[in-house]
Amino acid sequence: MMTYPACQTLLLDQQPGVLQITLNRPDSRNAMNLTMLEELIDTLTIAANDEQLRAIVLRGAGGHFCAGGDIKDMANARATGQNAYRELNRHFGRLLELAERQPQVVLVVLEGTVLGGGLGLACIADIALCLEDARFGLPETSLGVIPAQIAPFVVKRIGLTQARRLALTAARFNGDEALRLGLVHHSENNSEDLQMQLDSYLQQIRQCAPQANARTKHLLLACGEQSMHSLLDQAAEAFAESVTGAEGAEGTQALVQKRPPSWAE
Repeated sequence: MMTYPACQTLLLDQQPGVLQITLNRPDSRNAMNLTMLEELIDTLTIAANDEQLRAIVLRGAGGHFCAGGDIKDMANARATGQNAYRELNRHFGRLLELAERQPQVVLVVLEGTVLGGGLGLACIADIALCLEDARFGLPETSLGVIPAQIAPFVVKRIGLTQARRLALTAARFNGDEALRLGLVHHSENNSEDLQMQLDSYLQQIRQCAPQANARTKHLLLACGEQSMHSLLDQAAEAFAESVTGAEGAEGTQALVQKRPPSWAE
């Protein structure tokens, strides 16, 4: 297993093939301060280089996921001027970019408050699960500011039409509405069912070859970012590399021998 530095604002739980990251500032509903932001970036950067890691689970402590940015950090930035705001805001965007491109499958478990930056984190997940009474929203415009780094990820997740409605009204909505919008994949009515759904997905992910999943995720994220011709050329090259590589050989042999492949747990 990889070695991670000690964190002040995160709880890290390493299990075989799975890293669970718990946002751990429950007194502030896990609002993200600069320390949490930097610890998340450092942790995800280390995790990206772990070829044995299959999945990363993001969740929050104390019954809440994340209430967005920490107001105290905003106040501190005010004292140093506009450039400080710009850098603080853009730093959060770097986290969202990094998390979205993580080679592992990223799952988020959403409970309680999922606001602002917390909703942004939900939008980068490969698989998002929530409780039906979770409270989602983009409250920025009601505070006189804009969801600057979050908005592009919300648009990618649920489409421009719905993103405009939510962002321009600072609307609040629950888990069932998040499911209807396509923001989450499952909305459960109790914590036991939520955990069962998470465990089921982790078991499915353990049946998939880690590098094949990473390459597939890279291909899916590239859709719409370049021409179809160029994308298909790159996909063909990636397919040839995978089918002739160690995972492809093992998967083919396992199928012929009617046994599970070596990565299946």
